[in-house]
Amino acid sequence: MQILESFFKLREHGTSVKTEVIAGFTTFLTMAYIILVNPLILSATGMDLNAVFVATCLAAALGTAIMGLVANYPMALAPGMGLNAYFTFSVVKGMGIPWQAALGAVFISGIVFLAVSLFKVREAIVNAIPRSLKFAISAGVGMFLAIIALKDAGVIAAHPATYLTLGNIHNPTTLLAILGFFLIVALEYRKVPGSIIIGILVVTALSIALGLSKFEGIFAPVPSMEPTFMKMDLHAAMSAGLVGVIFVFFFVDLFDTTGTLVGVSHRAGLLDKDGKLPRLKRALLADSVAITAGAIMGTSSTTAYIESAAGTAVGGRTGLTATVVAILFLACLWISPLAKTVPAYATAPALCYVAVLMARGLAEIDWSDLTESAPAVMTALAMPFTFSIADGIAFGFISYAVIKILAGRFADLKPAVVVIAALWIFKLAFFA
Repeated sequence: MQILESFFKLREHGTSVKTEVIAGFTTFLTMAYIILVNPLILSATGMDLNAVFVATCLAAALGTAIMGLVANYPMALAPGMGLNAYFTFSVVKGMGIPWQAALGAVFISGIVFLAVSLFKVREAIVNAIPRSLKFAISAGVGMFLAIIALKDAGVIAAHPATYLTLGNIHNPTTLLAILGFFLIVALEYRKVPGSIIIGILVVTALSIALGLSKFEGIFAPVPSMEPTFMKMDLHAAMSAGLVGVIFVFFFVDLFDTTGTLVGVSHRAGLLDKDGKLPRLKRALLADSVAITAGAIMGTSSTTAYIESAAGTAVGGRTGLTATVVAILFLACLWISPLAKTVPAYATAPALCYVAVLMARGLAEIDWSDLTESAPAVMTALAMPFTFSIADGIAFGFISYAVIKILAGRFADLKPAVVVIAALWIFKLAFFA
């Protein structure tokens, strides 16, 4: 106990070993759904589900352990929701890019993330992006997740005349997915820890009981990671056509991680008197190492999880909380059959709930200024309707720059925004 006290400076942060352990379990329960959802999403690319399951657990454990042991923050990391969907549905299935090349793009984005963190470019990039677009990107990613979830659940279906229409809501699996969403929201409202994973497991259990899916078991030896380990194709990832993909992986993760770190730290009272985050470089190191290591092992980009706030809400203040989460992710390596048992419609409610959380960014937009709100709406709507996070970001930056110029609001435009908008126009014109 004394070693833990000294290493994590528990007394200095007004906490204890017991409190930190409880906080670690709480955070883990709120984000454990990712070990079931991520393999399902990425396996749609042709990647081996068991190998992705192992890569998910290891990437989460590694990033979270570095966050706890090196940065001493109670933040947990795992493959990001939204980024995994972009990897699968936009890059691999949408653009026809092999998953090996997509993993290469993730790896390169991690190297770029590490470079901008070490050379203090991150603050300049983050500060240059308009506030309205930051919130719109978050909301748009949420909508992108929602349309994927609704399709997996069978709530929506393709239609030749109206493009989309109501699915077969008499289908038992669709009804189970809807029930799962209601259950997750109700449990979250009641502040029940682990509400998302509970919802997924309840739908899975009902599905098995009704004979709609097969129970594969719970425990098994750790599967081989060979089908995805070191399979990334860096040569293909560095082709001109994937420059935009690398940019999106980097860009979304940059804001996701920075926003989560600042938001959770603010709630936990970990910011200094100037409102800055001490040891920020170490925290970003955890994320960039996890991204590159995750790509090597076989998973999409890893990022800090806002669910970490659940742990800080019960008193987690140091890296011991994160260390507990990392240990629990490692322990999950022996439950791979459970990941195979869970059907896609059981994880759809979790995606819908995450979409609800991310859509809150729309409330932060300045709706009284049309030159801010119009580009934001374009950003958020373009993502689900073009089925591409990249296209949504492109529409957002281009519309923001053009509208500001035509409105004569030149003072609002920072050079970085104009440069990014111009790069997107060039990319869409010559590499679409």
